Amino acid sequence: MAKRKTKKILLFCDPGIDDSLAIIYTLLDPDLELVGLVTSYGNVTEDQATANAYYLLDLAGQKNIPIIPGAAQPVQQEKVTYYPDIHGAEGIGPIQPPADMKYQTYPFDTIGILIEKYQKDLIIVDTGRSTSLAIAFILFDEQIKQVGAFYIMGGAFFVPGNVTPLAEANFYGDPTSSNYICKYANNLTITPLNVTEFALLTMETVEYVTNTATNPFTILLKPIFEYYYKAYQKLVPGIKGAPIHDLLTIMIINNPAIAEYIYYDVSVIDGTVEGKGLSYIDIRPGSQKGKTRIAVKLDYDGFINEFVKVMLA
Repeated sequence: MAKRKTKKILLFCDPGIDDSLAIIYTLLDPDLELVGLVTSYGNVTEDQATANAYYLLDLAGQKNIPIIPGAAQPVQQEKVTYYPDIHGAEGIGPIQPPADMKYQTYPFDTIGILIEKYQKDLIIVDTGRSTSLAIAFILFDEQIKQVGAFYIMGGAFFVPGNVTPLAEANFYGDPTSSNYICKYANNLTITPLNVTEFALLTMETVEYVTNTATNPFTILLKPIFEYYYKAYQKLVPGIKGAPIHDLLTIMIINNPAIAEYIYYDVSVIDGTVEGKGLSYIDIRPGSQKGKTRIAVKLDYDGFINEFVKVMLA
């Protein structure tokens, strides 16, 4: 029997509850192959993000997947804000990875090795701050042009931000790096708040998966979702579920029809306090459309159906 062809995923992340669910989904989807994790600051510190990534790989029995520590702060060297009220003190809600875990990490050069190995078969996904990916672009300038596609979670186009009235958290966290990626990444897809804020998991869906699935992550799903959902209920009273922003970014790789798209060149403001992190496109009459694919509308039923299918696979 021929070996099943999978899409090779190098994931830049800062787990974080929604990043953790994106990792879990990637590990469970038979059509995706996680070939590396690059961890950095964002929802938690870079050290905690690295420990959380290893904990998830350990649960899955996938300790052979390289974990590559990335940036610990943005290029502007500003004070970093973390979000324990949303993600928990250690990033996975009430779950505490064992304090005595011992694990190996890989040097940043491993990114270049993975690019050389997989070339156009490699898909780079970034669900966190853009700093580590921008560094990779600078260090591996010629190699990274071989990558087949890029998917990033970030930005908000003509909708409110979630960290300021104008800006989404990832682009706000390091707008210089985000702008760099938007300018130079080829075959780029962006999943902004326009779609991710509607990618709501509900308690009913989580309970169904928890009671039905037999994968090693079922013990985590309900407690981390409950923590995350309670945080969002305080932020958005009356919300019917919790938005799993990063999960959608992974999901559309194999399921692009879950979203509708527009194509424009994207810029991110990094020079002013009021506008910092604002993502924008030029929609003036007569302006040229660009190459970046921007998701703007979500097929919610498709999102939920795909999540349940993979979690029960």
